[in-house]
Amino acid sequence: MKNTRTRQVYRWVRRVLDPIVKVNVWTVVRCLANIPRYGLFLRDFVRYRSMSRAEQIRFVDLYPFLDDREYGSWTGKGQYFYQDIWALRKVRESGVTHHVDVGSRIDGFTGQCSAICAVEFVDLRKVELRLPDLSVREGDILHLPYDDQSIESLSCLHVLEHIGLGRYGDAMNPEGSREGARELTRVLAPGGSLYLGIPIGRERVAFNAHRFFSTKTILNFFQGLHLEEFSAITDDDVFVRNASLQDFENANDSCGLFHFTRRRE
Repeated sequence: MKNTRTRQVYRWVRRVLDPIVKVNVWTVVRCLANIPRYGLFLRDFVRYRSMSRAEQIRFVDLYPFLDDREYGSWTGKGQYFYQDIWALRKVRESGVTHHVDVGSRIDGFTGQCSAICAVEFVDLRKVELRLPDLSVREGDILHLPYDDQSIESLSCLHVLEHIGLGRYGDAMNPEGSREGARELTRVLAPGGSLYLGIPIGRERVAFNAHRFFSTKTILNFFQGLHLEEFSAITDDDVFVRNASLQDFENANDSCGLFHFTRRRE
């Protein structure tokens, strides 16, 4: 309990100060730890230069990476990492040739998905990007530019929780997430799939970043659809395939991955 409370306090201080100073305690610790590592870098540089006769290494080309030897220095972890792989696998296995994504990370899932099939990306903000099989369409999740039940394959990853908090220039709207869910439900075609990633656990608003929802609330948001799969990423960044809804009711900072479908009549 004490360690959990300490982490919560640390995260709160970091959230509040980061927009101003853009420096956190972990960054400072890493910088200090890298001071002695510079000695190792220089030792290796001298040794390598003595071994290499053909290569010319100029001082201006030195490019020290000092902490990549450490365990866990890779970036393959975290909610976005697991979420994007989960959704990409879903789209690939579905065999669709066209997919619509609403507001997800264009430098993550959306761009990567365009390597699987043609993707239409809808976002409130103007995006100037050219990629094969990726088209961009300006639009608002509260008023999606599609007919009723017209989209066969649809995703919205770590987006719905932001709607109505003004973080991205959208209008203030306490019902923004619920109304966005209603629009996603409206446009999903019979037999179609919706892939949703969203913060879950103890319900609250972390203004103006995002909201957290109980799994019951999410099911209520999409009560016209059928839940095909629920997976999750725990508070400790552990991916759980086919998770239990009840296990995440009291989570603090987890991510729910919901695969909804609209059944054919």
